[in-house]
Amino acid sequence: MASEKPLAVVTCTAPVNIAVIKYWGKRDEELVLPINSSLSVTLHQDQLKTTTTAAISKDFTEDRVWLNGREEDVGQPRLQACLQEIRRLARKRRNTWDGDLPPSSLNCKVHVASENNFPTAAGLASSAAGYACLAYTLACVYGVESDLSEVARRGSGSACRSLYGGFVEWQMGEQADGKDSIARQVAPESHWPELRVLILVVSAEKKLMGSTVGMQASVKTSPLLRFRAESVVPARMAEMTRCIQERDFRGFAQLTMQDSNQFHATCFDTFPPISYLSHISWRIIHLVHRFNAHHGDTKVAYTFDAGPNAVIFTLEDTMADFVAAVRHTFPPGSNGDTFLRGLQVRPASLPAELKAALAMEPTPGGVKYIIATQVGPGPQILDDPYTHLLGPDGLPKPAA
Repeated sequence: MASEKPLAVVTCTAPVNIAVIKYWGKRDEELVLPINSSLSVTLHQDQLKTTTTAAISKDFTEDRVWLNGREEDVGQPRLQACLQEIRRLARKRRNTWDGDLPPSSLNCKVHVASENNFPTAAGLASSAAGYACLAYTLACVYGVESDLSEVARRGSGSACRSLYGGFVEWQMGEQADGKDSIARQVAPESHWPELRVLILVVSAEKKLMGSTVGMQASVKTSPLLRFRAESVVPARMAEMTRCIQERDFRGFAQLTMQDSNQFHATCFDTFPPISYLSHISWRIIHLVHRFNAHHGDTKVAYTFDAGPNAVIFTLEDTMADFVAAVRHTFPPGSNGDTFLRGLQVRPASLPAELKAALAMEPTPGGVKYIIATQVGPGPQILDDPYTHLLGPDGLPKPAA
């Protein structure tokens, strides 16, 4: 006999976010509460996104989860924290029930399938998109309508910032229970239409030391990190907010680079030291500074998370020239035609005087590829049943 139709199935997508004022270090490991506030830019889902389907059915005998087609351990603490928090909120809401879902849904098991359209765990903020998507999709399937910052944060701190589009701050909060440690939008995605983002993928390998372990070591051993959190970040949050509101690219760009550099300095100040930047990362840093010096203005900014890939911010009118400079400095290997992905960038030749000003020996293949993107919206619900990652039986659909 065919199994009954699942009670509910929902598919959502969520974006990657890139912090321009970095989050590094927790004051509470279990609740995932940060030692400082942070601020990020949400990237467009046309280029980078997580897609998640959640289904609940009384036919399911256990909670199950698949990531990029592989079944994962549903018992991992962060996944459990998200599930428990959503079910707690659903129970709370059920006492004032007015939704379409029958209350029995709370006793049902859930199946979740999730996939990224970019390399997982390669320093492209996959856990942020993944847990934001999980929180949002579970909230839809369980009919939860409250603020999801806490649900997403329990999965991955920076995930709460992927719950909104545009420019987002994660307020560290003061309370011990973390109820005031929430994300909120500083400006919508439409606010700064000329802003562009280039992701320079240096390595799509899994990193040597994950963020969680790195952070714990820094909190324990780096006096610089404590100084940063207490004495530097608060003023930088205010200044970054001003730069975004006024669309002051020069101010935004300089502060973005300074904050990235200070974050990596706290990693180096950790004992034993942690280094997430590779020699190619350093070449990109030099390239950006020489490019800016040649123009006599800050036209381009870099930021690096806990990995070697560079995220570049620039304005639309500078994008083509900078891509030409990257192509010159890191000549593509055999993938010349797929070297640039995402948004269209008009081909530009590198002016001789800029080439001379860069004065850098080319490093062929140093940058594997570039993803060109822009600021984008927050999570979306997909209405088309064809987009579901789970079939009617609640198992992942076979790959097409």
